[in-house]
This record gives sequence, structure tokens and C-alpha cells, in this order.
Amino acid sequence: MQEINSGLTTQDFGELTSETPRLTDGASRLLRLADLARELGADPVAEEASELAARVAEGRFYVACVGQFKRGKSTLLNALVGHAVVPTGFVPVTAVPTVIRFGETVHARVRMRDGSWLEVAIPDLKEYVTEELNPENKKGVDGAEVYVPSPLLSSGMCLVDTPGLGSVFTGNTATTQAFIPHIDAALIVVGADPPIAGEELALVEAVGKQVQDLILVINKADRTSDPERAAAASFTRRVLEKRLQRPMGEVYEVSAIERIENRGPIRDWEKMLASLRHLVEDSGRDLVRTAGDRGIQRLSEQLLAIISEDRDALLRPIEQSERRIELMKETIHEAGRSMRELSFLFMAEQHRISDFLVGRRRQFFASACTESEKKFDEKLPSISRGFGPHYRRRLMRLAQEISRQEVTPWLKVEQEEGERQYRAVAIRFVEMGNTFLKKLADAGLSELTRMPHALDPEKGFRIRSRFIFEDFIGTAQPPSPLRWIADVFLPLVGGRRMIANEARKFLRHLLEVNSARVQNDVLNRIQESRDRLEVEIRKLLHEISRIAEQALERARRVKEEGTPAVQSAIERLERFEKEIMALA
Repeated sequence: MQEINSGLTTQDFGELTSETPRLTDGASRLLRLADLARELGADPVAEEASELAARVAEGRFYVACVGQFKRGKSTLLNALVGHAVVPTGFVPVTAVPTVIRFGETVHARVRMRDGSWLEVAIPDLKEYVTEELNPENKKGVDGAEVYVPSPLLSSGMCLVDTPGLGSVFTGNTATTQAFIPHIDAALIVVGADPPIAGEELALVEAVGKQVQDLILVINKADRTSDPERAAAASFTRRVLEKRLQRPMGEVYEVSAIERIENRGPIRDWEKMLASLRHLVEDSGRDLVRTAGDRGIQRLSEQLLAIISEDRDALLRPIEQSERRIELMKETIHEAGRSMRELSFLFMAEQHRISDFLVGRRRQFFASACTESEKKFDEKLPSISRGFGPHYRRRLMRLAQEISRQEVTPWLKVEQEEGERQYRAVAIRFVEMGNTFLKKLADAGLSELTRMPHALDPEKGFRIRSRFIFEDFIGTAQPPSPLRWIADVFLPLVGGRRMIANEARKFLRHLLEVNSARVQNDVLNRIQESRDRLEVEIRKLLHEISRIAEQALERARRVKEEGTPAVQSAIERLERFEKEIMALA
């Protein structure tokens, strides 16, 4: 994921050099880094360095709005800038990062993966940045920019709408993760029901390791009670402080839709705005400088890795490099075969886990039915009788509440048990992946020293739970006019007992259906988590092979020109290496 910015490149700066007063030191170093990257043939690195230089020179910093989907992030951003510029909806909307920055007039443009910019009308923006009209980013949009004459953005702050985590669209989560290196500060948008989820917590931890400025917001405050929001705020602050090992500030309770519609209480809206203005006034310059330094460090490491690969490929015989790559391919092929074999073993483990969870569900259902019916009978006398249809509705809602009280805590217990079971199985895949990595390392492949260690069994489940408690709201209403009429007259003939018995059956039905959904959810998470782990192993091994093959191809071209060309190329790489290290 590259920077989304004005599109300026090194050429756009003309003859600007490190001595040009307009540019900060960070921008000058980035421009030089871009020039070196082009000479090394690393055009993607050059482009990102040039774009970051433009952002640093203009004093822009990114405040990303992150969180799970359906938290109302897009609505919140629209309310902050005072214009409905980013699409909103009731389904996962944002498919690509959208940067909202200051402009004299409201307009938008999207950047395609080929680097070109396309001007679009605000109403047409949804064609490119929404999941509905650009599913899984099929149109190849790298990002979007929206210009707004908002005073909040006039001093360099840019707000970024990121794809929500945990939607059914896996590409959305990957896009948000890829944007993390470009985040300078963050608006963490959570909810009260449910509060911060596991995948959100992992994202905030990743962002928090990079930036210090995190503003915590509970949106949709108009949809929850004061006790619910207070509990959610306390929980969110507590888990984040524990995970990040540092104190967190106030959690702001707001309703973006109320502010857009100019209704309801102000809540913590002004406090949240004050925190954003504080970023601009007290931290903006530091955030810009840090963004430049962070980018220089990241891009320099990529260039130094390329230089090291190119030099090693020039120094060793072509035949040796070819043998190394063949060894890589053999090892990767062996890894694929082993993963297929392990897949059959995993299927057997899944059957075992399924049987295990079925037994746990039966035990839960038996005890939950007994306990729930006891609670139902205890509360039954306190339910106001009155009009027959109203009496039925009250009893059905009582059944819903009791079943929710039983099933929801059990969901957490089953998730924890399912995660324990998954880790016991996943560790075998991790051990296999590490075995192949060790084989490559024993073969003297220096590429491994620069590869991220993605095989971590302690991560546990790698997808979020999609379990949603089934309320059966429709069932709680009279299903037909005849039922409604019957309920009118049943109390007159002593039929309240019949209504109560139907409510008890409804209670058992809720427990049965939702406990089954819990079980299926956990099993699906185990399967999908295992699939994702396998993808990570394959991706890691193939990336190692790709780096080595590119270095070999460049070395082959130079060696065809003779020994003097090789020596000249090595000296050139060493000069680049020294300069890049100095820049970093």
C-alpha cells in the first residue's frame, strides 16, 4: 500500500535539491532516496519515497479512522468535516483507503494501480471506494482523495477512512493492515454493543506500536444506554492499556448521525474536536517529521536488502545461484506436498474437535434448559398480565432475554476452548513451516534474515467470530391475525397457561438454535484460521524465492558484459549502500 497524496513526484519539484529552502530535511532525504531507488531499478520504492517527500514538504499528516465495520467510521468523518463526502451505508462500505484533505472546493479523485489519477464527481466516488460497487477492489483502485474546505483540515491534518475490519471481505482487512505504516495518528472507533473486538484490539496494538496519538471514540451513543456506554468505555480503556502497556486518554462518547442531523445532545463531540485540534497545534509538526523519518527507515531497509541481494548474486557464480534457486523451489514444492498431507490429518482432527464440541453443546443445552426454565418460572408471576396479545409479547421477550443471558457467556467459553483446540493443531503446521525455513537457512540463503517471521501459533484464531445472537423478533409477535384474536380471548378462558407453555417452548428453541450456531461458528473459525495459516506459509516461502530470482536475473545481465562490468557494478552498489545508510 503506497502513500495517497497529491501525486507529486521528483520531477514535479523541478531542480529542487537538499539546499532548497522550501523542502524540509526529511523531504530532501526522501527525494534523494527516490533517485537512488530508480537507479537500483526499484521503481515502487522510488514512487513511494517521492510521494512521501511531497507529503512531508506540504506538512500533511494522516489521522486514520480505524475499527470494525459497522462502527460508523464514514459517518463520523463526514460529520467532522461538515460535508457528506464519503459513502455510508448499512453494509461494509469502504473498500480502499480514502484520504480527506483540505481544498478550496469540494472535489475528489481516485488513484488507479497503474499510478494514474482519475477525477470523479463526489456522487460517483462510491463507484470506486465502496464494497458494493467495487467488490474486493476489482477495479484496481489504489486509493482516493477527497478535498474539502474544512477549517479542521486547513493546517495539514488529513483524515483517512479505512476499510472496516472483520467484514466478510478478507481483502478489506488486508488493505487496512497494509496502510498501517502510513498512519501518523488514529481515531479508534469502537462500540458499546459489542465493545472492542479481538481483531480490532490486534489492529490498535499494531497501530499503537507505531504512533503515540490515539483518540478513542464510542460512536452511535444514541443507540445505547448510559450504563452500557460507561461499561464499554471502561472495558476498552482497560484492555488497551494492558495491551499497549501505557495509559490511554478519555474515551469520547459521540453520535455522528446526531451531529449530521443537528439534533440530540452534544455529548463529548466538542471534547473530541478539541483533541483533534490539539494534534494540529501541538503535535502536527512532530507528526510530519516522524512520518518522514519512519518512511526513510522503512524504504532504506528495502533498498539495502536489494543491494545485498544484487551484490551476493554478482559475487557468486551464476551456476551456484541457479542451484540455490532450484533448492528453494524443491523445498517449496516439498512444503506444498507436506501441507497437503497434513491437511488430511487436520480433517481427522477437525472431526475429533467437532465431536468434542458436540458433546459440550449437549451438556450445555441440558443444563441451560433446566436453569432457564427455572428463571422463567421465577419471573413469570412478576409479568403483568393484562391484554392477551401484550401478555404473549412480554413472555416472548422474557424468553429472549433469559436465553441471551445463558448463550452469550457460553459463546466466550466455547471460543476460548475452540482456540485452544486450534492452537494444538496449528502448531504442527507452524513446526512444518519452520522446518522448511530452517532448510533454506542451512543452505546459506541470506534472504531469510530479511523475511518477517509470520509463523506464530500464539496468534490463535486468525478471523473474527461472526456469531450473532438470533433474537427471533418476528416470532415474538403474533404470527397471524387469528393468533392475535385467540390471544385476546384466551385469558378469559384461563388460557394464560397455554401462552406461558408456548413461551417455554420458544425459550428452548432459542437455546437450541443459538447453541448450535455457537458450535458451528467455532468450527468454521478453526477451519478458516487453518486455511489462512497455510496461505501465510506458502506466501513466505514464495517471497524468498522471488527475491533471489530477481537478483539472479540482474546479475546475469551484468556478467554478460564481463569482469570490469561486474566490478563496476559492485563498486556502484557499495556507493549506494553507504549513501542510503547515511540518509537513514
